[in-house]
Amino acid sequence: MRAIEALKYRYARCLDLKQWDGFAATLTADVAASYGTQLSFTSRDAVVDFMRASLGPAIITVHHLHHPEITIDADQARGTWYLQDTVIVTEQRMLLRGAAFYDDHYVRTDAGWRIARTGYTRSYESVEQLPDTWQLTANRWAPA
Repeated sequence: MRAIEALKYRYARCLDLKQWDGFAATLTADVAASYGTQLSFTSRDAVVDFMRASLGPAIITVHHLHHPEITIDADQARGTWYLQDTVIVTEQRMLLRGAAFYDDHYVRTDAGWRIARTGYTRSYESVEQLPDTWQLTANRWAPA
């Protein structure tokens, strides 16, 4: 079970750090992924390409995953996770906050556990325009 928890935590860490090779390594080649009602993918390449293109240096993401409920049946497993996320779109001075529940399926491969299906259902999502007085005082992706 710890290996699956570590896998999902690595998924979120690599996503937030824009480490696309590490992010890709958490997924099966034929992963099915659904992020809300409008974003669905049927391959690792499609998921990674979308994330890489959508989450450039002007977008900061923070994904907190907790309260995992994991069941293992031989070389397959299911997991439900609570998600709280924050997205800052620096160029548009926009802040998105939300919460959701991930529903995942995992498979054990020769390389270890991988995510074969992932997706979430939002509990809520809110967006706000940040005031002119708001300042971002640190951003690891800002141009030097």
